[in-house]
This record gives sequence, structure tokens and C-alpha cells, in this order.
Amino acid sequence: MSARETALNVLIGCRKQAAWSNGVLKEYIARDRLDRRDAALATRLCYGVLQNRNKLDFYLQQLLTGKLKDLHPAVRDILHLGIYQIYEMDKIPMSAAVNEGVALAKKYCKKQRFAPGLVNAVLRQAVRTKGELREPTSLEDRFSHPKALIKLLGESIGKDRLENMLSANNAMPQTVVQVNTLKTSARALTERLAEEDVAAQPHGWLENCLVLSGTGNLEKLTAFREGLFYVQDAAAKLSVLCAQIPANANVLDCCAAPGGKSFAAAMMLQGQGSVTSCDIHPHKISLIQNGAVRLGISNLKAALRDATAFDPNWEAQMDVVLADVPCSGYGIIRKKPDIRYKDPKMMDDLPQLQLQILMNQAQYVKPGGTLLYSTCTLLQRENEDVVKAFLQQRNDFYLEPLALPAAFPQNTSGMLTLVPGEYDTDGFFICRLRRKV
Repeated sequence: MSARETALNVLIGCRKQAAWSNGVLKEYIARDRLDRRDAALATRLCYGVLQNRNKLDFYLQQLLTGKLKDLHPAVRDILHLGIYQIYEMDKIPMSAAVNEGVALAKKYCKKQRFAPGLVNAVLRQAVRTKGELREPTSLEDRFSHPKALIKLLGESIGKDRLENMLSANNAMPQTVVQVNTLKTSARALTERLAEEDVAAQPHGWLENCLVLSGTGNLEKLTAFREGLFYVQDAAAKLSVLCAQIPANANVLDCCAAPGGKSFAAAMMLQGQGSVTSCDIHPHKISLIQNGAVRLGISNLKAALRDATAFDPNWEAQMDVVLADVPCSGYGIIRKKPDIRYKDPKMMDDLPQLQLQILMNQAQYVKPGGTLLYSTCTLLQRENEDVVKAFLQQRNDFYLEPLALPAAFPQNTSGMLTLVPGEYDTDGFFICRLRRKV
């Protein structure tokens, strides 16, 4: 199966199943047995279309004689793929984009007998008019974010940072990994990856963090199977560093899956102390356990727990509690581009859940211990407002300044919002709280 056909199947699957594109893409690349090069092309096409849907529709409406809404959904997907290749990719032969589009229409739109001819005509017109069509002017069409979401994000991060962030959301996501310092070093891992034709560059400001390219399926790499690294963005790793975990500490990670923060904490403890890694879903517990075994981590125990339900056995027993809570995910739109198209009203109840988790987890922190609250969203109502509500109810906790790498200004507030496009990370919120002695 071709990369274009796999990409089309992902778009159709996401639309019909309301599934997340990153999960479907990974599944279909494996199912279709794409090699490294085709997997990269399928990924670029799938993400490119989802990231630019409004923009592609803006162009498409100028190329059609009829109305967008009258197009069959699969025909629209095929045209999106073709126009993206013609207008947004430099190394794709235009003839290939047109011919492959027509072939896909013949195979996937058999009941729409005019579809192949329509696709052929529209894509050839796109080739002829490349560079001549009107360009979108609104943020909504330029960056393919719904108007309601743009307003919501602007209110939280400020209008002066908005356009840069929207642009960053449409960048191809990087593959960022953390070195397993229990087994290797950044230099040795870089050399091992080079032997597998994978390029690794040091992250701009985070030690033992590498940005990979040419990976293909990570899980097939020998270095991965040997547990020399794990996948985690610099922002998530930074949140664990901000907890400043002391030696021999007892650490609780209450919403741990897929386990990256638990792994980082265990490595910081160098095999000492303990990490209790929890999740509410049974299948994710085995995911964490398997990850710990692969990485050679001996001081981690995975446990099935509801982060909102109190466990008296853990009361005041933890030196550090990591609470990376469920959130709207608006900081990771570049990795899950379809998040932008979900109805924001579906997220209205999240602050209540986040506060409930934070209040419960606070009971496990020892006097003098640390509660690290984090999310992968940018919304103040899920970040600063939750912290404010928590402190109003728990006056035995206080905000403590964050110790940050030299790339950042000095922090005095105890809270940090990382905005895409500024520090080479996902969007993320980090807050450090200490319990009074």
C-alpha cells in the first residue's frame, strides 16, 4: 500500500471513528507495513492535512465550481491530500500528486462515478493556478484553528503571543527522547543511533535530551528495545526536574501513563527511594510496568488507582507527589492536530476534576514535601485558576519558585506556562507547591 493511501485511510478512520490521529496513524503504518520513507511521507501528509484543513478549504473553494459542502467526505479528503502536496510540499512531483489522487478516487469513491474526473480536474487546476489564488487573511483560515479556540487561547496567553503559537501548532512534531542515564550517556546513545541511521541532536537547553530524525518506527530500533532511551518532551521532563526530588525520596505519580514522568523520577533517584506510578486504566498499568522493565528501573511500582479516591495508607507518606492531571491538551496540538476541532464546551468540567485530584493528592504529601501540579494545556482556567482555588482551601501549602535552566528568566511565582514556539517544547504548565512543616 502507498503512503498516500495509508494517509487517506487515517483521515477517513479519524473522521468515522472520532479517533485521535496519532494513534490511528501509528496503527495503520504498522498494518500497511510501510518502510521508513513511506511512513515519514504518510505522517507528513496526514498531519499536514489536519493542520491546514481550513486553509486547504479556502483554496479548494476557489478551485471548485460548486460548493464545498456538496463534496462527498472521501472526495474532500482526497482533494485535501492533493492540494497539500501541490501547494505545501516542494519535493513531490505535481504529476504524482494528481495521478495518485485520481487513483484513490477510483478506488475509494466507486459510488460517486464522477469523482475521478472531478479530482483530476480540480488538481490539474490547482497545478495551473499555483501561486495565483487568493491567500487567507483571517487567523482562523491561515492557521486552521476554530474561531472559538483562537479566542480562548488568546485570552489565556495574550494576543501578542497568539500568532507565533498558532504557527508553531502547525509545525511537524519533533521526536524528542530522554537518555536512560541508568544505562548510557547522551554521547554513547547518539553513536548507537547513528549505527541505525538515526540522526540525534542535543536539545537546545535540556541535558540528556535528544531530538531524533529518520527514526521510522521507534520500537523497532535496537537502542529502544535495549532501553537506552524513552520518549518524552522536554517540557514534561522539565516538570519533574522542577520537583527537585531529594535523595531516597518516596515519589507518587498519580496520573502516570504512559510513564515518562515516573521513569524520569526513578532515574533521578538512581535506583534508590521509591516511585509509585498510578493510573485508572488497567491496560496502562502493564504499559508502565513493561516500560520500567525495558529501561531497567528497579525502584518503580505500578498501581491501579483512581486519582480522586483517597487511600489512607498513603496519607502524609510521600516526599513528592506528581500530579500531571487530565486536561484539554491545547499545548500538544502539533502532536494531536485534531484536538483543535473538538468542541471546547466538552472541556468545561475539567477544572472541577483537576481541583478534585489536586485536593486528594495533597493529602499524601508529607509536611515539608512537594506537590508538583502540571498540565499540557495553556488555559488559565485549568492552570492558574485551579492553583488559586486549591490554595484557598489548603492554606498549609504555598507556592515555591521554580529552579529552571539558564535559558529561562528567573522564576519567582512558582508557576510557568510554556507556550509552543518559544522554548522548543510542547505547551505545558508547571506549578510547584510545598506543604508547610
